Amino acid sequence: MIHNPILRGFNPDPSIVRVGDDYYIATSTFEWYPGVQIHHSRDLVNWRLAGRPLNRASQLDMRGAPDSCGVWAPCLTYADGLFWLIYTDVKRYGRTSTGGAGGSASLRDFHNYLVTSPSIDGPWSDPVHMNSSGFDPSLFHDDDGRKYFLNQLWDHRPGGKRFAGIVLQEYSVEERRLVGSRTNIFAGTEHGLTEAPHLYRRDGYYYLLTAEGGTGWNHGVTMARSRELLGPYELHPDVNVLTTRSRPDAALQRAGHADLVDTPDGRTYMVYLCGRPLRNRGTCTLGRETAIQEVVWGEDGWLRTLDGEGMPQLEAEAPDLPAHPFEPEPARAEFDAAELPLDFQWLRTPYPEELFSLTERPGHLRLFGRESLGSTFRQALVARRQQAHCFSASTAVEFEPEHFQQQAGLACYYGAAKFHYLYITRDDELGKHLRVMSSLPNHLQADAFTAPIALPEGVPVELRVEVDEERLVFAYRVGDGPWQWLPQQLDASILSDEASAPGQPNFTGAFVGMACQDMAGTALHADFDYFEYRERPYLSRL
Repeated sequence: MIHNPILRGFNPDPSIVRVGDDYYIATSTFEWYPGVQIHHSRDLVNWRLAGRPLNRASQLDMRGAPDSCGVWAPCLTYADGLFWLIYTDVKRYGRTSTGGAGGSASLRDFHNYLVTSPSIDGPWSDPVHMNSSGFDPSLFHDDDGRKYFLNQLWDHRPGGKRFAGIVLQEYSVEERRLVGSRTNIFAGTEHGLTEAPHLYRRDGYYYLLTAEGGTGWNHGVTMARSRELLGPYELHPDVNVLTTRSRPDAALQRAGHADLVDTPDGRTYMVYLCGRPLRNRGTCTLGRETAIQEVVWGEDGWLRTLDGEGMPQLEAEAPDLPAHPFEPEPARAEFDAAELPLDFQWLRTPYPEELFSLTERPGHLRLFGRESLGSTFRQALVARRQQAHCFSASTAVEFEPEHFQQQAGLACYYGAAKFHYLYITRDDELGKHLRVMSSLPNHLQADAFTAPIALPEGVPVELRVEVDEERLVFAYRVGDGPWQWLPQQLDASILSDEASAPGQPNFTGAFVGMACQDMAGTALHADFDYFEYRERPYLSRL
């Protein structure tokens, strides 16, 4: 049995491919580095993070990219002995005084690239720039060997339709560029916001799968087909193959942005993004996740869910494949290796040596104090995804700040304007102390601080967070002493897609990790001895 979501925590915009007995899913990483997560499975039930291919400056440099920009909607395919990975690097997306598309900026910058590799583990090539006309690109390999590039077309003109349809253009492998003219093959339906195209050829038809309705509560999977590549495309009789648009009772919400894969025995499975709202607040603190379930081709040649209801399933029937479980990842990272554990990422920069080191003090993660948590350039934050609504996380840090512009500690982070940060700092009156700063995106008071707590000099401090759905509490201890709980119960629901100032994009998910700032520019470091993350049942005592 498949238990959804299969990729928990921030793993949106799935693209799936089968190569022999192996299945791979690529998902978006936005401003988190390295770019694109690729998970591997052999049974569609058990999945393991295999790597992130965009890991050098020639492939990806997101310094200066606003929140929720960076790598969007990768498309992973396999043909001609190569893996083909298409991705968008978004440089501008946010609110201005110009209306349209929910108050977001009319002018945006979407750059689409292609990289290839003979192996899923690399080496991946330097990128080929495809176009910058829109986002959600994909590559279709036709039966005759020709290749076609699709993407959502962005129209910034006043009074126009921002999501202007799906365009297709041929790609020349020999010339390494798009050739011929582009054609708008699908204008979309009344649900609007047409995006996420994937094209398939089956039984004499070209099938076009798209997402519509926006990536929130109105999301859905739309299908159309044509006998000819360039159309015209007729709509599925049900329009949507999958959606929870009219089902607020569904456990998996926001279902859309799908892709298809066939098993060796001819069964078809659909991967799609979804969200698990908090019970009390209805917000998705884990971001957009990835689910999978079987779908069937009907006698009329159209795709539907097994029950015909078009609903996502928490549990889905698994294919008849040998079970292939993976060893569970350890809950505790000791930082004994020369590289970060794979679960961890940092923000934007392709130069991690400016932010941290695992060799300067063996057995520790050394963070160099850089810019503030709100910076979009050099931010020393190393974190991992929150993957459950209830979890515990802790770390131990050695840090001796000299003044108030130096900080280090434990951060629960969604974006530059959404976080809770338990940090150590110093000032002339209080000396070395601990406190919490909260950045609250949907409150009248944008920044809030707890009262300072005095700390002794020269002693490691352990920091801890407990999250139970919408409730978050911090604790600390010095040496072998007992845990001391801060009295404040903080709002974990702000770390969600839905908690936002109007018009601001929110497409990532909540992370928890270690941070260090030195806003005086002297790069004072903090040493973290371990990091532990454990999912657990709900604790009613909080």
